Order: sequence, then structure tokens, then C-alpha cells
Amino acid sequence: MRLINLLTILIFLISCSFDNKSGIWKNESELSSSKDDLFKEFEKISSNKEIYSKIVPLTSNYNFKIPKIFNNLDWEDIFYSENNNNSNFAYNDLNKILFKSKKITRYKLNNYILAKNNNLILSDQRGNIILYSIKENKLISKFNFYKKKYKDIKKKLNLIIEKNIIYVGDNLGYVYALNINNNKLLWAKNYKVPFRSNLKIKKNKIIISNQKNELIFLDKKNGNLLNIIPTEETIIHNSFINNLSINDQDVLFLNSYGSLYSINIINMKINWFLNLKQSTNLNTTNIFFGNQIVNYNDKIIVSSNNSTYLINAFNGSIIATYNFSTTLKPIINENHILLITKNNLILTIDLKTNKIIYSYDVTKKVSDFLDSKKKKLNFYEMLLINNKISFFTRNSYKIEFKINGELENIKKLPAKINSLPIVVNKSILYLDNNNRLAVIN
Repeated sequence: MRLINLLTILIFLISCSFDNKSGIWKNESELSSSKDDLFKEFEKISSNKEIYSKIVPLTSNYNFKIPKIFNNLDWEDIFYSENNNNSNFAYNDLNKILFKSKKITRYKLNNYILAKNNNLILSDQRGNIILYSIKENKLISKFNFYKKKYKDIKKKLNLIIEKNIIYVGDNLGYVYALNINNNKLLWAKNYKVPFRSNLKIKKNKIIISNQKNELIFLDKKNGNLLNIIPTEETIIHNSFINNLSINDQDVLFLNSYGSLYSINIINMKINWFLNLKQSTNLNTTNIFFGNQIVNYNDKIIVSSNNSTYLINAFNGSIIATYNFSTTLKPIINENHILLITKNNLILTIDLKTNKIIYSYDVTKKVSDFLDSKKKKLNFYEMLLINNKISFFTRNSYKIEFKINGELENIKKLPAKINSLPIVVNKSILYLDNNNRLAVIN
């Protein structure tokens, strides 16, 4: 009996020690992805379609068109570009710390960081907008718009930069503009209703949405109201943040009700709209979760709770529906779409045929690469870097796949990651869990 007990304990210890080689799996079960947590609310909702889980090998003769590697110098939009799509970023790939800053602020920082003219732009829950010099590794300035009566309220600031002006929309209903050269407020307006989306700028207009799912056009010179387009309001305010993307002269707006709108920016009129809720219950209490809209030329890719849609940008017709949901913002890369599904499949769609050209289990690829037991991974971000699909995990690893879905390398980041990474001037920048900036070269 004693021998059986000893064997049982030995087997248990062996099964728990599979991460000794790399540490990539360490504490992954304890690390909760905020997006994964959101989707857990829907595990009990029945669906007519089984969630996609197929492994599809790539045919050997497929020709990938890859854009040229781009040395990005600024990151002015939280989703990088006006259409939310990423470039093929250049990176020195030495995987060494160029420098790590001192603690930037004692307050919780926004998960999104921006960069302009070798300066990092951040915001914290106190309402501070912080300018930090990457070149000189020092704090340049700190600006706080809010009066004492708001000091105990956690501020959620959404930022965008154009030229040398930061435009801000917050959860108190304020929108304002700040000149980062002299740290002076240009204008400020209070629209009373909390703003709840990223910002976009096109010509003379700021475009933003509030928690009532109203799409709002403002004059960027003074913040004056140009137009309000009301859409379906939800009674329950979930964690989904309304999302905006620009396609030529149109703004694409995905609201918390699950409706996708195309609105002409010039005349501010609706072109088309469609609802992406899978449930037949379309009442205002039915919770919707989605992902950021990405568009490229005449195509839109967007996910809802359980499905991903490829949509015609001109008329809103659904080109294809796929029975999986994405956890990270997809990348449209010339003739194909790169994405990772909620159940950790790395997957690519051909934009000419709209078919899945390959599908692989990332956790299986990683476990085979490390010769270890398969376990769940939690991802922070997916970026295209040096022609490689790079996944950043929440326990600070960078997993690199070739464009054909073949796992090439796994690297431990030299500093812990606690924000969405950006790529600027061939370096990867992010914040650690002590509010320090890490610049990886």
C-alpha cells in the first residue's frame, strides 16, 4: 500500500514539473486574460454551430504576399493606424534591455501607450497625462486636467495624437486637447455622458462614442459638437468598449449592442448597418462582446461572441461567417488575414477564396517545441515583426511563428510585461508591473 502511495505522489510531481525547461507555462493557470474572462460569461449559451477546432495543414505551394518590413517611428493611435491594422514592423531582435526607466507614476497606468518624436505618452487613473523621453530616459512633463472634486474618481482616458496635439475623451464626459510641446490646454468641453470608445481623427473631425452608444462628431479645432448619431442603447453596460475604425471616407462603428455601422465622415450620414448578435434575443439587456474592427481596402474583419465575420466595406454584406471568435485583434496582411482564435488556434484566411488555408493549435506547437505537457496560454498581443507572427504572453514570453504557421522560436522577454507592447524605432516598448518602461532592442 505504501509503495502505491509513493508511486502516486511521484507521478503527480512529475506531471507538475514539465515547465522546468523554459518557464513559459509557469503560473499561466493563475494568469487571467481579461478578454478570456469576458467570454466565460457565454459558456452556457447554446449555439447551433460547433466552435471551430480543426487542424488544417498548409499546402506546400501556397504563395504568401508579405509587405515590406517597416521601421515605425511613431505610435499615435492606440490601435496603431486609422483602420486598426498593423504593419510588418522592423525590430533589431537582440532581445536585450536597452534601458528600463524608474517608476513613472504610483497610480495604475492605462494599458495602452503611445509614442511621438522619441517620447512616450501615457495616462494613469489619477488623470495624469505623462510625457516620458525615450531618448533621454527621463520624465519630461505631467499634466492633469481635473479639479480636486474628481480626485477620488478613477479616470479612464482614451488618447489619440495628431501632430503635436493629444486629444482626450474620458469616462466623466469631458473631451479636451493638449499641446504636448508646451503642455498647455487648447480647449475642453463637457458633454456630461461618459465617453466609451477609442478616438479617430479625419480631416477637421474628432469621432468618438459615449456609453449611450451615440456616435459623436466634434470639431477638432474647438471641440464643438458637429453631429450626434444615436444607435441602440443597452441597459446593462458590459466590459465591451465601443470600437471605431476608419475606411477611406467612412467610419466603422461597433457598439455594445452588437451593431456595426458605416457612416460617411463628410456628410455624417449612415451608409449601412447590421447586427452581429448570434442570439435571437435582441433586447437591450442581452450582453454583447466583440473585438476591434480591422479593415483593409474593401474588407472588414470583426468578431462577436462566438463568430468572426468577413464583411464588404462598401455595402455591409457578409462575405463569410466563421464559427470561431478571436481573442486578439487580427492582422490583414496583403492577401490573407492572420488571427488567433479563442481556443488558441493560429489561423490564416485567404482573402481571394475566403477559405482557411491553415489552422494549428498554438499550445500543441509550443508543447512539442519544448517537449513538455500541453497547457493553456494567455496572450497579451499579436504583432507582425520581421515577417514573423509574434505572440506576447502574459507571463512575458514572445512566441514567434513563421508566416506559414510554423513555430520558429520562443524567447523569454528580458523584462516582465504589463501593458500592450508597441514597436518604435526597431525596439519593443512596454510597461512592467512596477510602472517602469522597458525598451527592448
